[in-house]
Amino acid sequence: MNSSHSKDLWGASEPILIWGAGAIGGTLGAYWARRGIRVQMVDVVAPHADACSNPGLSIEGPVDQFSQSVPCVTPDRLEGQFQCIVLAVKAQATASALDQIAAHLAPAGFVLSAQNGLNELEIAERLGSERTMGCFVNFGADWLGPGQILFGNRGAVVVGEIDGSLRDRTVRMHELLRVFEPEAILTDNIWGYLWGKLAYGAMLFATALTHDSMAANFDDPRRTPVFEGLAREVMAVAAARGVQPLGFNGFDPAAFGSNASALASRQSIAALAEFNRHTAKTHTGIYRDLAVRKRRTEIDPQIGIIGHLGAQAGVSTPLIQRLVELIHDIEDGRRTMAFETFQELIQLC
Repeated sequence: MNSSHSKDLWGASEPILIWGAGAIGGTLGAYWARRGIRVQMVDVVAPHADACSNPGLSIEGPVDQFSQSVPCVTPDRLEGQFQCIVLAVKAQATASALDQIAAHLAPAGFVLSAQNGLNELEIAERLGSERTMGCFVNFGADWLGPGQILFGNRGAVVVGEIDGSLRDRTVRMHELLRVFEPEAILTDNIWGYLWGKLAYGAMLFATALTHDSMAANFDDPRRTPVFEGLAREVMAVAAARGVQPLGFNGFDPAAFGSNASALASRQSIAALAEFNRHTAKTHTGIYRDLAVRKRRTEIDPQIGIIGHLGAQAGVSTPLIQRLVELIHDIEDGRRTMAFETFQELIQLC
């Protein structure tokens, strides 16, 4: 694909700006650049930014292996304005990123949130709902080091406007995402996918309480009541907010509704175990934050917000609140990653 085709596909002459060149943003950027689509990336880690530009970003793993040079700079070196900005930073870095992004967003431009959580709410509040587009990603990737990303498995990729409308820009963004994921979905219910991911995400945070893999966690019948309970709490908050969650990659929201049977929920958990058995990304990015990178996780903006929204709607979320506390205990060194820590949730069930 040459640069003129890139202009036809996106409809703009300037590059797509990806803010955050880690697991999600870096993978998207490498695929787009490989197809000749003009991309500019930004990352706060200078050695990583330098490596992405030269000699290039290396995508590794069973799905694909290639190296692609993608222009990448630190925020202080970025110049110009952009019609499309893909925000791919950790949820807790959203506010600080938006402070810097505002000056680089063209008057008629928009920000696409390729993140975990409900960051579209914060983007819309800061920049306006008209300048916000939603995106759901569930492919498995990890940042390994400067210029290195593991692409562990394919997963659902969905894009949609936060007001449920269908616009030319949404269609173009869907076409761009299909360059990376041919099965990418264009939806009029992006909130449904995002809330579905919140329930799955709560389960994934629970798996990070131990050193066991995602598949091993989902396979353990002792832990099943915890996964069931977390998903049911998220579904209850979603229902109170009038959201109809949607399923993906083995997760079935209906299996965790107020009238769902235990058999249905356990079949969905078994499907999640099967999905996670077939990935080179055996542990979550949450696990890597805690066990490898020794840094704080996305627990507050991604999972803690569910408790706050539940309280506003009069929905109790005791498991969610306890999970947030346990993750903070590990972050602050008060607890270790062990089955004994997970047992705190089992006992609460």
